[in-house]
Amino acid sequence: MADELKAATPETVVVLDFETTGLSPQYGDRAIEIGAVLIENGSIVNRFQKLMNPGFRISPFIEGYTGITNDMLKGQPRCEEVMAEFAGFIDGRNIVAHNASFDRRFLDAELKRASRAFDGACCCSLLVARRIYLDAPNYRLQTLVSHAGIRPAGSFHRALADAEMTASLWQDMLGRIERLYGVRTVTFGQLIELSRIDRLYAHRYLSSLAR
Repeated sequence: MADELKAATPETVVVLDFETTGLSPQYGDRAIEIGAVLIENGSIVNRFQKLMNPGFRISPFIEGYTGITNDMLKGQPRCEEVMAEFAGFIDGRNIVAHNASFDRRFLDAELKRASRAFDGACCCSLLVARRIYLDAPNYRLQTLVSHAGIRPAGSFHRALADAEMTASLWQDMLGRIERLYGVRTVTFGQLIELSRIDRLYAHRYLSSLAR
């Protein structure tokens, strides 16, 4: 996997987003919607979106926050059914998510319930953005979309729209790295490394990639 990651291109990834009943699967929260886009060579070539029934009623707060209601979830497939299907969508690919630690927790938990697992690599677009958009007022997806001049793809806090806007943000960051640092080829592994280094050293690290 290490050698594959070194060579993996960030222009071919799955960008995903979950809407959930709360903050942590550890405390019984479940996914209620998944949205994902497959980027190949810099273009969106496929999409995946499903509502899923968590097996209990969601709170009024989550209904208001996401726009997903209990009535909308009635009759939807169980999480395990959706995630078994989604496992095929991400099989053999790396993934990107905004605030990826949140989405990765739910991805792993829901895949486990479906007797599936994900063994690819994951990169957080929020952490990369902290090192690219140094003048952004904050790093929420909605703020960054506006800051980068990206056209909204739909309502925020709906999974597919958020995944599409994260994909556009990801592409914008790759473009900025190329324009500002002259880096024509950056690997997925290097972007993961960028997301982990101190922000103060991001410029030095990106400059070193152009050598």
